[in-house]
Amino acid sequence: MEESELLRQWKEKIKTLRAMGVDLFPNDFRAEHTSGAIIERYGDWSAEALADLKETMSCAGRIMAIRDFGKAAFVHLQDRKGRIQVYVRRDLLGEEPFGLFKRLDAGDFLGVQGRLFRTKTGELTIEASSIQLLAKSCHPLPEKWHGLIDVEARYRQRYLDLIVNPKVKETFYKRNEIIQGMKGFLLQRDFLEVETPMMQPIPGGAQARPFKTHHNALNMDLYLRIAPELYLKRLVIGGLERVFELNRNFRNEGVSSQHNPEFTMLEFYQSYSTYEDLMALIEEMIGEVAEQVLGSHQITYQGAALDLTPPWPRITLKESLIQYGVISRKELETVQGGTGLEKILEEIKIKKEKELNIEEIGSLSGGEFLVKLFEEVVEPKLIQPTFITEYPVEVSPLARRKGGDQTVTERFELFIMGREIANGFSELNDPEDQRERFRAQAAHKGAAEDDLSIIDEAFLTALEYGMPPTAGAGIGIDRLVMILTDSPSIRDVIFFPQMREKA
Repeated sequence: MEESELLRQWKEKIKTLRAMGVDLFPNDFRAEHTSGAIIERYGDWSAEALADLKETMSCAGRIMAIRDFGKAAFVHLQDRKGRIQVYVRRDLLGEEPFGLFKRLDAGDFLGVQGRLFRTKTGELTIEASSIQLLAKSCHPLPEKWHGLIDVEARYRQRYLDLIVNPKVKETFYKRNEIIQGMKGFLLQRDFLEVETPMMQPIPGGAQARPFKTHHNALNMDLYLRIAPELYLKRLVIGGLERVFELNRNFRNEGVSSQHNPEFTMLEFYQSYSTYEDLMALIEEMIGEVAEQVLGSHQITYQGAALDLTPPWPRITLKESLIQYGVISRKELETVQGGTGLEKILEEIKIKKEKELNIEEIGSLSGGEFLVKLFEEVVEPKLIQPTFITEYPVEVSPLARRKGGDQTVTERFELFIMGREIANGFSELNDPEDQRERFRAQAAHKGAAEDDLSIIDEAFLTALEYGMPPTAGAGIGIDRLVMILTDSPSIRDVIFFPQMREKA
C-alpha cells in the first residue's frame, strides 16, 4: 500500500473517532508504574505467586505492536524504561472499550490498568481491566528502520529513531551516565561548577573560526564562544581555585563523522597544579567512568580492543615523530633550526604515506611544521590512550613554556583511536609573555578578511592582577561518548546534529 493511501486511511480513522466523541488527547490518566519497575519487582515471580497478587498495575506508554486474535489481543507497550506486554480481552473490558481498542494503532499512546499474570510462554503480562487512549498518532510508525540504509532520516527524525531503535536510546542514557560520572568525579574533588557567557565580544580561548551575530539593543557584534577558557581563568584569578564548566562550543568550520558545528566540552581548571597533574586526573576520571558505565577498563570500539587502565603512555611530540619513523633525530635538529623544510619533506617517509601541499609547508615555522607532520602521520596511529606532550610554543599561545626548553610548552593532548579527546596545559600566567604571544599570533595570521584573532585586553587586565600557577584542560564529551558507546559517528551521540538542507 502506498504511503499516501495509508495516511488517507489514518486520517479517516481519526475523523471517525472524533465523530464518536472520543477524546484523542486527554490528560487525566496517571501512570503509577513503569515497565522497568514492574519487571524488576515481579520478573522472578511464578505464575502461582502472581495469581495471588492483589495489586493492580497502572502503566502507560506507546503501542509498539498489536497481535489481534479477534476477541482478544496482545499489545507491546513501550515507556521510558522499556516494554511490557498487555493482554486485552473483550469479555473483561466490555464491548464499548474493546470496540475503541480495535480502532487503535501502533504508535498510539495507551493507559492500562490490570493485574499481572504469566502467559503460556511464561511472559510477564498485564491483563487489562481498563484502558484509555492517551494520544492518537497521526502517522504510522515505520515498519522497519534500517539505520545503515536510511541514516539521513535517522538523524533528521531522531524522535522516530528513539521510538523504534532501543540501542539509540541506550546510547543517550549512557551519554548521560558518562557526563554525570565526570561531573561527580570533579565535584568530589572540590571543584565548583560554573557558567560563562556563550555570546562573547571577542572570540578567544582557542584557534577556530567563530559564528558571528549582532545584538540590537547594545548595537554590537557578538560571537558564539569557541571556548570558555579566558572566562574560566578570570574566575581562577578571582579566587575560585577549582572550577569546571560543561559547555557548548561553536566553531564555524567543517562537518564530518568527528566534527559538528556545535559540540560539548568539559573544561576545568585547578590551581597549584601542572599539566602532569591533570594527565593523571584525566586518566583516572575516564577510567573510573568507564568502570561505572561499562563495568570494565577493557572495551571494544569498532572492532578494536582498547585498554583504559591507567597509567597511559606519555610521549613528547618530537619523540613520537621519531618513534613512528616520520623523521630522524638528525632531521629533527634541522627542523628546529627552521631551515630546509621543503628538502626534508621530500626526504622523509611522509611522502610515501600522504602528499602534503609544498607551498603550505614552506610557509610554516619549524614548530608548526612538526605539528603538521604529527597530525598527518602519527595521530592516526595512536589507537590506545596516549598523551602527546611538549607542543611547540607557536601553536600553544596560552600554555606555559617548559623549563629547560623555551621552544616547547607544558602541554598535552590525549588521543584514543587516532582522535584528539582532550587538550590541556600548565597555564601561562605571565601577562607580559601572554601579550607578546597574542601579538605574535595575530601578526602571523596576518590581516585576512576572516581573521578574528583579536587581542583580549580585558583578559590581559585580569591577568595583570595575578593568577596563581594553574593547569587547565578540556575534554571533548561527544568524542569520548563515541568511544565509550562504540558509536562510529559523532551524529550518533548528538540528539540533533547539524544537517544539510534537503535538496
